[in-house]
Amino acid sequence: MTTATPVREAARDEAVAPPGVRRWTRWWPAVVLLALVAVPYSALPLPGLLDGPIGSAGSLQLLALCLVFGALATGYDLLLGRTGLLSFGHALYFAAGSYLTNAFMTEAGLPFVPSVVLGLLSGTALAALLGSVSLRVSGIAFSMVTLAFAQAGSLLVERDPGGVTGGEEGRAIPADRLPSSLAGIGNTANLYWIALAYLVVTLAVVHWAVRSPTGRVWEGIKENERRVEVLGLRPYGFKLTAFVLAGALAAAGGVVHLLLTGGATPQTTTSDFTLSLLVMVVLGGSGSRWGPLIGGVVYTWADQRLGDLAGSGTVAGLPSVLRVPLSQPLFLLGTLFVVVVYVLPGGVARLPRRLRAARARGAAAAA
Repeated sequence: MTTATPVREAARDEAVAPPGVRRWTRWWPAVVLLALVAVPYSALPLPGLLDGPIGSAGSLQLLALCLVFGALATGYDLLLGRTGLLSFGHALYFAAGSYLTNAFMTEAGLPFVPSVVLGLLSGTALAALLGSVSLRVSGIAFSMVTLAFAQAGSLLVERDPGGVTGGEEGRAIPADRLPSSLAGIGNTANLYWIALAYLVVTLAVVHWAVRSPTGRVWEGIKENERRVEVLGLRPYGFKLTAFVLAGALAAAGGVVHLLLTGGATPQTTTSDFTLSLLVMVVLGGSGSRWGPLIGGVVYTWADQRLGDLAGSGTVAGLPSVLRVPLSQPLFLLGTLFVVVVYVLPGGVARLPRRLRAARARGAAAAA
């Protein structure tokens, strides 16, 4: 399996970079992490990007959601970008972590920590069960099976069996079921830090998994599954490992989202939600280390802010030929996605490499 893997590409880019750039490349994630940890203490305003100061409750809520979906897209890329598995049912495991944790607290009356642990274990077990069935087929058949499972889960939530899911209204968490440090607007900073911790754990797990021997087999499966079989390896077990690991990370994200939003919402069970994950990954750069994270953050921020823009007085005062399309957030997001795909093939994460290549071509032409 002699493919140009993302790990080799990163090593090659680091090798050709100047010493100062290599040192910055090595340490900039730690600098960014420290800055993110300190965000709740900042009163810096970012007009146009956020409604209020960075450390305000509303801004922290939006930033926390960006971190959660950036991490979720990173976990989903274990399937799409690393193993070549196009799943349309990844939202199911995110929703499972959210709804099951909520049910353990509200229906079974369990304390917070045991409910979270059981929610994670249940979401992971669901991913193992459905993944073992879905991976019996490949290609478009695999995608359709995962879609069928997701649709079944969405229908189950909508039917609200026993009043557990809340149907179309979702199911809120009673404040008295949560620790006092996680309830109320005054504790938004704590929820933000939990979202940041989830992001760090996801990035660490994905980075470790991709660089492991199993991750190298995933690369081979993505490039040529038949060749992996010829080498005497069973792709099924490796694909199931990726599926379960991605499902477990999604279930953890569902728990964090449950805390951020104060309840489980049916929107997280739909196939449209998984399509949003797909857009995030492609937008940022599938198969790259930071691309899915960037795509998830940008998409989530744009989804929130463009919705505000669509309902603003500025758009309402435009002529109808402009007002009608601009008042639809999905139209704005779709336009943004199309522009990025055409202007930046390979996603936003590939932009620095493309700029370096263009600079090198310019220098060669000048010489």
